[in-house]
Amino acid sequence: MDTIHKIVLIAHTLIAVLIIVLVLLQRGKGADAGAGFGAGASGTVFGARGSGNFFSRATAVMATAFFASSLTLAYLSTQQSTAVPSSLLEGAPAVETSEPDDSADDAALPVSDMPSVEPIDVAGDLPALDDENTQVETEGQ
Repeated sequence: MDTIHKIVLIAHTLIAVLIIVLVLLQRGKGADAGAGFGAGASGTVFGARGSGNFFSRATAVMATAFFASSLTLAYLSTQQSTAVPSSLLEGAPAVETSEPDDSADDAALPVSDMPSVEPIDVAGDLPALDDENTQVETEGQ
């Protein structure tokens, strides 16, 4: 069933591309008015009127094939196996929750092997301030 779905999906995509190409190749309605005044747009491979009929019929055939492939894809998607869960929550694995154990206390926690850190007296490393630097000079003012 899966291979049929892939084949129809590829055919559906190709038909859609062909419809786009056919629509782009068709002349617009304004091209007929230009052909009446001698514009070069009327000189095509299919003739002045032949291309309109060919492309119109080919577009109609491709549109019918596109519609049929759309219905076929819709039917095939409903015939998928029922093993696929209908929601994400049904397919999620079950999670077991355990209650917290209150018997463990802080004394049972391992102690790190780091040495104890002694505070360093950084004030003894600083140079002493001179009395001259701390006083504000007011004599020059």
